[in-house]
Amino acid sequence: MLIKKCGIVSALILPVLLTGCERAISFESQVMPILQASCVSCHSASGEGTQQTELKLTNYAQLMLGTRLGAVVVPGSAASSTLYLVIDHKVDTKIQMPPHHDDKYPQGEGKPLSSDQITTIKQWIDEGAKNN
Repeated sequence: MLIKKCGIVSALILPVLLTGCERAISFESQVMPILQASCVSCHSASGEGTQQTELKLTNYAQLMLGTRLGAVVVPGSAASSTLYLVIDHKVDTKIQMPPHHDDKYPQGEGKPLSSDQITTIKQWIDEGAKNN
C-alpha cells in the first residue's frame, strides 16, 4: 500500500519538477552556426550588409552592438527584436533577411532560413539572448 501511494505521489510531482528542464538554446553551438551559414558573408567587416547598416554578425559582442540605429536583439523579447522580425519575414520585403528578393544587394542573395532555424533564434532571444 505504501509503495502504491509513493508511486502515485511520484507520478504527480515528477512532471512539476521536470517543468522548465529543457536545455537552453546555445548561442555558440546553435545560433552562431546559423549566422555563419546565412548571414556573415554580408554582415562581416567588409560585407555589404555591414557597410549599409554597420551590423556585424561575426560574434556575440558584434551582434549585441546592433546597427547604427540601435540594438537588433532585445533579450527576452523576440517580438521586439529586429533580428527575429527580419528573418521571420515580419517586415517589409525589402529588408527581409537573408535577401531573396529583387531589391537585394549585389553581394548576397540567400535562401530564407528554415522554420527550425528561425525557431532556434526566436527561442534563444526569448530565453534572454545569453552568450552561452
